[in-house]
Amino acid sequence: MSDATTAAEQLRATVESTDELLHTLAELKPEALFEPSALPGWTRGHVLTHIARNADSLVILLNNARTGQDLPQYASAAARDADIEAGSGRPLDVQLADVRESQQRFVDAARLLAPEHWQAVLTHRSGYRFPAWQLPGKRQAELEYHHVDLNAGYTPAHWPEQFAIAEFHRLGTHFGALEGLPVLRLIAEDAGVEARLGGAGEPELTVEGPVRALTGWLSGRSDGDGLQVHRDGHLVDARTALPQLPPMG
Repeated sequence: MSDATTAAEQLRATVESTDELLHTLAELKPEALFEPSALPGWTRGHVLTHIARNADSLVILLNNARTGQDLPQYASAAARDADIEAGSGRPLDVQLADVRESQQRFVDAARLLAPEHWQAVLTHRSGYRFPAWQLPGKRQAELEYHHVDLNAGYTPAHWPEQFAIAEFHRLGTHFGALEGLPVLRLIAEDAGVEARLGGAGEPELTVEGPVRALTGWLSGRSDGDGLQVHRDGHLVDARTALPQLPPMG
């Protein structure tokens, strides 16, 4: 599969994820926007503003891929935070329109790219470099993870299977390369995939469950609900047996 084809498929996935988010927002009461989200210090209004401003920041990177420029994703970290804070108190109808319209700007910018543009190397706001074809996948991750963070009824169990599997592989690789973690064997029984955390050696724990539940735990969106954990062949409580993972990469 070519980079351009992969990007096109992931772009369609961002549209579907946005539609799911807008459906959740349509069910919210206006005052619910000012209630706490699952992210410390952020209301649901902060989360939605971040989702919209993230789309606009990725438009900048898409334009960089098309034009060869190297403009920063955000003017500065302080400006990013200030924009989120400034937009967090807006009413629900304004937030809903902002999410919809910013996503459309992202889609429109992506559709301007020719196949060769998707091979351009871009700079993430944190400094690392990555190929442009990964941008739609990064956008879907923002939408899916922060949809859960809204704390409005959408959970990891609602994630698209393809997204959950892709993130299971990505996070398994990320945490598998970190030192200091206990050796864990993760088995996604429904998807037929496995991961290993903590390096070589006999696993201290074997963790089994649906891929969405495993990805929910790996991403910090779940405390282990829906998982079975075994130590030395004996079933143990997932919520107390599973180690505390660092923030996902």
